[in-house]
Amino acid sequence: MEAKNKNINIEDIKVIQAPLAGISDVVFRSLIRKYNSNCLMTTEMISSEMLCNNPNPRIIEFNDFEYPLAFQLVGHKVDKMTKAAQILEPFASMIDINCGCPVKKVIVSGDGSAMMKTPELAFDIIQSIKQATNLPVSAKFRLGWTKDEENFIEFGKTLEKAGVSFVTLHARTRSQMYEGKADWKKIKLLVDELNIPVFANGDIKTINDAKNCLDLTGAKGVSIGRGIMGDFTLPYRIEKYIQDKIIIPEPDFNLKINMLKEHLRLEVEHMGEANGVKFMRKFYSYYISSLRNASKYRSRLVLMEKEEEILEAIDEILSIHNRNIG
Repeated sequence: MEAKNKNINIEDIKVIQAPLAGISDVVFRSLIRKYNSNCLMTTEMISSEMLCNNPNPRIIEFNDFEYPLAFQLVGHKVDKMTKAAQILEPFASMIDINCGCPVKKVIVSGDGSAMMKTPELAFDIIQSIKQATNLPVSAKFRLGWTKDEENFIEFGKTLEKAGVSFVTLHARTRSQMYEGKADWKKIKLLVDELNIPVFANGDIKTINDAKNCLDLTGAKGVSIGRGIMGDFTLPYRIEKYIQDKIIIPEPDFNLKINMLKEHLRLEVEHMGEANGVKFMRKFYSYYISSLRNASKYRSRLVLMEKEEEILEAIDEILSIHNRNIG
């Protein structure tokens, strides 16, 4: 099966939905599209080894209305990464190479942000994929391995020479993981050095964050990940600001609760009740973060195992909220 309307116009991209392992599944991406975003969607990180061993894995599930849709590959073997890209070619708008994941189980084999230690290997992978497919290729990476080993400019130049269409820079080092503050000033340094578009990533959770980051860096656009959790309208609202300077208010608590209920329903339909309910536990704190005593309510929700029970508790939370502001 080949995807419909998978062509991509990179010039039109202002916002990228950043891949989030264990988060940005087909339901997550579909809900972003429901709220009118034209952002570039990205799948969860896909292991090239796994894909070559099982050319039809569940993780590449998609809907036609998700496009444009990038498929993100992780790996360090030229032959495996190339074969995986060929398997994905009928479905993908483009291939994104993960050179930024800092998680230990990924970097231990030389994948993810460990690729920044072997820029020549990243070069070979990108060139091989471009020669073997007709897909555009992008890459996401970090500032470097540690603060003393920041090589993002040299790494970016290497990828540019290899032929990537754009890069995304997460403005933290691997050693920082997701701690500390993203250093947007470093993104500007990369923008000034490259002739291809650079997208900014890290700590972009509001329209104001996007505005400040773009003003400072001059980046082509932004890549947002965790900011979307609990607010599927964020990509669209940022796009409207970038394109038209229109500021659309963030959703109120009632709309966030409706998003939560729909998200739960769709994940249960997708995974079955037991797995869907378990999967959703990581999202509750994002949806109800503005609520007084949010941690108390989250603690209750994560112990529940039935969809109906959770929906009743959510309605109770909404009722308490509306009484408090009434």
